[in-house]
Amino acid sequence: MEIVCLDLEGVLVPEIWINFAEKMGIEELKATTRDIPDYDVLMKQRLSILDQNNLGIADIQAVIGEMGPMEGAREFVDSLREQFQVVILSDTFYEFAQPLMRQLGWPTLFCHRLDVNAEGKIVDYKLRQKDPKRQSVIAFHQLNYRVIAAGDSYNDTTMLSEADAGILFKAPKNVIEEFPQYPSMTTYEELKQEIERASNRDIILSRQ
Repeated sequence: MEIVCLDLEGVLVPEIWINFAEKMGIEELKATTRDIPDYDVLMKQRLSILDQNNLGIADIQAVIGEMGPMEGAREFVDSLREQFQVVILSDTFYEFAQPLMRQLGWPTLFCHRLDVNAEGKIVDYKLRQKDPKRQSVIAFHQLNYRVIAAGDSYNDTTMLSEADAGILFKAPKNVIEEFPQYPSMTTYEELKQEIERASNRDIILSRQ
């Protein structure tokens, strides 16, 4: 029994904060976990910038409403779900992700929530738990699932290390160089082939 765990931003959809930064013309908001590995430091920086520029949840949701999955992402997810259970493990927020998940066919998503006040200002964020991607893989192992995981950033590497097989997808050069133990793919076809290669599904089926 196997589960495929995928990161969301940078793997299936464009980076939300980068798109928002470009729309608003705020260079500092382009930073992601590819640049700042410590997620708490990154989010505090983002919230501070939003506050300084008087931007709230409605401004971000308006930009997300114009976004869509990467080309081929929906077809990739659909084809995986024919063979595996698929779970999206993301450090995004449910308040951001809903329009994008609809376009991906509503795969299961584990992520976080935002604390938004009555005026629509994002005042804080609530992590589901510390190191949630890795903890999710641990939980799946305790349920006797074998896990294949794919991601692109620093915050995915603990998930990749905990998984039975970890894969980098469209990762930046610095992440690829720092984590050479993971195969690196750049297209959905390559990624699907690597997931199938890492799977022991054929072995399991032959024993039934």
